[in-house]
Amino acid sequence: MLKFNQKYFYWTIILFIIEVCIAVFINDGFIRPLIGDVLVVILIYCFIKAFWQIKSLTVALSVFAFACLIEVLQYFNFVNYLGWQKYKILAVALGSTFDWKDIIAYAIGTATILWLEHRQTIIN
Repeated sequence: MLKFNQKYFYWTIILFIIEVCIAVFINDGFIRPLIGDVLVVILIYCFIKAFWQIKSLTVALSVFAFACLIEVLQYFNFVNYLGWQKYKILAVALGSTFDWKDIIAYAIGTATILWLEHRQTIIN
């Protein structure tokens, strides 16, 4: 099950750089909240696929469930509850505000993953 995949690793690095650039340089109402959330699901997916050989559907749905879990925990203000608000990077990464639009963005990211993987299967 543990198998390094260079293609997914490169995509992980590229998406991570894009996410950092969005977080540091963009503060708008569309790219940062929507595109950033779409890309974070794809980023986590690529990271997992870079190191483990697991079916794409399993990874994609697991990442979507994980993202939704984090979003629900935001509703309960878990970062403050655990006292992590003083760790700026952690607090920003985990978020602090529940928003249904984030779950929609995660679903779009998951659908994009599944579409791209299905397309790749057809091409190969």
